[in-house]
This record gives sequence, C-alpha cells and structure tokens, in this order.
Amino acid sequence: MMKKLFEKSEIWFAVMWIIIYVVGFSTADSISESIGIPKLVTAIFALAMSAVLFGFVKKNDLTAYFGLCGMEGSSRKYLYFLPLILISSVNFWNGVSCNGSAVEAILFVISMLCVGLLEELIFRGFLFRAMCQDNVKTAIVVSSLTFGFGHIVNLFRGEALAETLIQLIYASAIGFCFTVLFYVSKSIIPCIIAHAVVNSTSMFCMDGNWTMFLISTAVITVVGVAYGVYLLRSVKKDESDPA
Repeated sequence: MMKKLFEKSEIWFAVMWIIIYVVGFSTADSISESIGIPKLVTAIFALAMSAVLFGFVKKNDLTAYFGLCGMEGSSRKYLYFLPLILISSVNFWNGVSCNGSAVEAILFVISMLCVGLLEELIFRGFLFRAMCQDNVKTAIVVSSLTFGFGHIVNLFRGEALAETLIQLIYASAIGFCFTVLFYVSKSIIPCIIAHAVVNSTSMFCMDGNWTMFLISTAVITVVGVAYGVYLLRSVKKDESDPA
C-alpha cells in the first residue's frame, strides 16, 4: 500500500506521513504524560515509525533518492560543516543541567534521536524531493516553512505564545539551511545528525533569561539563513563555471 501511494503521488505520500507524524507524536506524548512516565509511549512510537520508514526506503532501494547516503563533492564546499556544529551546540550556551531522572533522560534521548531522523526524512526527503521535481525554489520555501510552522503544535503542549512564535522563526531558518544542504549535497545525513543532537540535548540545557533566549535565536536564525544562501550561491557559481 505504501509503495502504491508513493508511486501514484509522492506529494500525497509526504503529506500522509506528516499527518501521521504530528498526530502520532502528540497522541503518544499525551498518553505518556497520563500514565506518569514522560516519553515512554513516545519512544516506542518513534522507534516503530523510524523502523517502518527506514524499512520502506531500504526495501525499495530509495536510500540515495532520499539522501540516506554519502555527500557529493568536496567537503571544502560546505565550510567543513562549522555552521552545523554551531547550531548543534545551541543548547549548551547557557550551561549544562539534567532536567529529569535517568529513565526520563534515556526515553527523551531515544525519542529525540528518532525525531531527528523522521523529520529530516519526511520534510527534507519526502516533501522536498516530491516538490523539487516541479520547482526547486518553491520546494525549498515550502519544505522550510512547513517544517518551521509545524512547531505550532507546541502551543498545545503548554508552551507560551511568544516563545512558540519565535521558535517558528528560527525553526524555519534551520529548515531552510537543512533543505538547501540536502539539495546541494544530495545527503540528509549531516542534517539528521545536527537535528538529532539539537533535539536530544535540549533536556540538558540550563535555562537562561529572556535576553539570552532572543540572542541565541537571532544567532541561529542568521547563521541558518546565511549558510543556506552561501550554499545556493556556491551551486550557481559551479553551474556558471565552464571548468
């Protein structure tokens, strides 16, 4: 059934998995909270969904198509991934602090590692790949904004409106950066690693003040957009270079 839907319409295939992902994780989080063990059901659901999607990609020889492969070109072209290292370190800028028990930490890390894989595979692999066949620029914009504005669900998890709106901005910027990186390199593995690190380390960050939050958000947003623009320009330069 999955293969038939994929062959019939890659866009609807991507939309279906976005819905399953959002609804599934929200439901799993709610159930986990209701039984008193945060992320327990979420971790199980995340592992199961990761296994299903990775199995589908592997079975149908789509690993290269969806970017689960090595990168093309010289590593110099990507500034040695320093921007990704900076983005990955954001949760440690205020210091380190464990915000839960050992069991909660393990379940959280498992869930967030899977989220790194799933969100990159769905938004960069499925959605962007489907749309870029018609228009690359539109695909980059839609993939970035869909990923960013998908974080609006955090409002239903109790987060403040102002913080959520700011998160939409820098998540869209990071989404833009990751989408362009996939487009240029043909690999989402660096994006998966960076995304998984950011998510899984968020439980160990020390809360800062509002000013620090705004500064870190501004830095990540600027770096994400600037790095994405740099990569796009490098592609145009290579295409215009007759050598």
